[in-house]
Amino acid sequence: MSYSKRWTALAVLSATGLMTVLDGSIVTVAMPAIQADVGFTAAGLSWMVNAYLIPFGGLLLLAGRLGDLLGRRRMFLAGNAVFTGASLLAGLATGPGLLIAARFLQGVGSALASAVVLGILVTLFTGPVERGKAIAIFSFTGAAGASIGQVLGGVLTDVLSWPWIFFINVPIGVATIALALVALPSDRGAGWSRSTDVLGAVLVTSGLMLGIYTIVTNGPHAWLTGTVAAALLAGFIGRQVTAREPLMPLRIFRSRDVTGANLAQMLSLSGMFAFQVLVALHMQKVLGYGALETGLAMLPAAVGIGVVSLFVFAPLSARFGARTVLRAGLLLLIAAMALLTRIPVQASYVTDLLPVMLLISGGGLVLPALATLGMSGAEDGDAGLASGLFNTTQQVGMALGVAVLSTLAATRTDRLLTAGADQATALTGGYRLAFATSAGLLATALLVAVIVLRRPARTTAPDPVPAT
Repeated sequence: MSYSKRWTALAVLSATGLMTVLDGSIVTVAMPAIQADVGFTAAGLSWMVNAYLIPFGGLLLLAGRLGDLLGRRRMFLAGNAVFTGASLLAGLATGPGLLIAARFLQGVGSALASAVVLGILVTLFTGPVERGKAIAIFSFTGAAGASIGQVLGGVLTDVLSWPWIFFINVPIGVATIALALVALPSDRGAGWSRSTDVLGAVLVTSGLMLGIYTIVTNGPHAWLTGTVAAALLAGFIGRQVTAREPLMPLRIFRSRDVTGANLAQMLSLSGMFAFQVLVALHMQKVLGYGALETGLAMLPAAVGIGVVSLFVFAPLSARFGARTVLRAGLLLLIAAMALLTRIPVQASYVTDLLPVMLLISGGGLVLPALATLGMSGAEDGDAGLASGLFNTTQQVGMALGVAVLSTLAATRTDRLLTAGADQATALTGGYRLAFATSAGLLATALLVAVIVLRRPARTTAPDPVPAT
């Protein structure tokens, strides 16, 4: 494939990654307007997020393996088509039921397309220099999407109306499909046979969906649904040992890079949730920022991550290796969370929040380093599976962050209110506890990076060096 065609393909893959992340953050800003217009109850409104996350997180692993079997290009195109059609349906929805169904379909489409993106990327860019640049660009679009979504969601909702947060996906999706037909190489896949592990597919999909449901809803029967989800996933692992053609060959976990990168990613993203959501909540509920002001206040973090991933990650990786760069990035994130544990009730943006925004640029080192390590140990025939697995641990990590840190913050806030603290002081105390827990999760990720992702012996493959 020609040089220009490969970079066009990267633009297509990055646009899909941007849409996926953008859709998650843009909806949260518009939820009050959606509730007022469509008639959601307070409890029902949470399904605007849950209906997307459950199929998205639950189908990633299956979609990645199906890409290896049926063709990654085919899976990518199908996912984008479903997501684009569902976005149009969501914008036209006039009631809660139809809107939730459209969000569910958006999650299905995102899973089908996102699961194979990294698998396509690493087969297109095989040289270490180009692969490093490609992964850095792809990581930047994902990091930028969250902050762009918050700003764009506020603008579209205020200037036009909430349906436009969904309509904006339609022209982007159509353009992505058209370019993908030209730029992405055709691949036939290994093929579907009679011995393909259908039972394994049912077990892992139902187990992951039920597990994600348990995490994001955290209902009164969470212990029951969590136990059933764990049993289904345990059954899936047992099935992979005995199946003639397992859906997820366990050989993929022989690579310390694959195993360690996925574990470190789950811990890192669980910890980074405290920044992505709880800092925004502190700005709005304690400091009185509006939605647009919050998005603009968090913009330096997105710019910092983008600059570091695009211009700093590559030379540092060439000089020191992806493992060392990952550890340095985690140290910066730990420092950011440590600063937030001391945030005052009446915080100043310049002195209390801006330093945190700048330290969060360490994510520009962590995200591409994890992607480099997580995909470096996968064989060509398992690239889609490795990509789906990497995206699955990403979603599980974010969902765990939502469940654990939000619960800790809310519990601590309630206790402080009961003890007589005012609302702002109680909220700040709850957020501080969540930030301290986040620092602990990131420190554990650093420990994994040091122990599991240690540099291999000279007799084995060298440390991945993605760029010069």
